Amino acid sequence: MAEKKVTKKDTTNSIKKEIIKEKIGQEEQFVYVGKKGAMAYVLAVMTQFGQGANKVIVKARGKTISCAVDVIEIVKHKELGIYVESINTITEEVQTEDGRPFKISAIEIILTK
Repeated sequence: MAEKKVTKKDTTNSIKKEIIKEKIGQEEQFVYVGKKGAMAYVLAVMTQFGQGANKVIVKARGKTISCAVDVIEIVKHKELGIYVESINTITEEVQTEDGRPFKISAIEIILTK
């Protein structure tokens, strides 16, 4: 009887994994550009497309916007069939540590495969 329980559990886990893979392909994925080097984010974008994502949104704020643009250019030249769908620029209002409002520029670049 113990073997049947393990088999049922394994079947359930494999079904969950298939459902997760289907959701990844249908949903938009995000990559937030920060302080790491550009190639770390290129790898993140390529990994998400490799896992079946149809759209990947690259987001950055402030000084990291130039790094996000570098990431997009590297991805476009590295992989054929990936295009920029749209670019959105916004101004976000965040609070400093002492509670004052602070406005910062942000960008969202949407890539499609």
